[in-house]
Amino acid sequence: QVQLVESGGGLVQAGGSLRLSCAASGRTFSTFVMGWFRQAPGKEREFVAGITWSGGSTSYADSVKGRFTISRDNAKNTVVLQMNSLKPEDTGVYFCAGRPSRSGVVVTTTKGYAYWGQGTQVTVPS
Repeated sequence: QVQLVESGGGLVQAGGSLRLSCAASGRTFSTFVMGWFRQAPGKEREFVAGITWSGGSTSYADSVKGRFTISRDNAKNTVVLQMNSLKPEDTGVYFCAGRPSRSGVVVTTTKGYAYWGQGTQVTVPS
């Protein structure tokens, strides 16, 4: 079992930055593909960014490319989403997700992830 706990959300003005962290419990974190998803009010949960177990490959939604960066530290069981140049459309609840996999592929669908955190709110006023 792996438990995921997100932190770092908040309210930030457009153009600002936030750093989200996801702390994972369990010794198998280093074998997980990790992803960040977000859900805006009235919308479906959508993929934001993902990283393979080794950190060797990353994937981003087109809407965040060039602004967000995902990274991980397997020694500390953490995955980080650095968000820069935030926009009002980035507002939502951000979820950390984990998928047991040593493949080099980042899955971008919610069904591909078995473990989820409780989410952290990010608000960028318009």
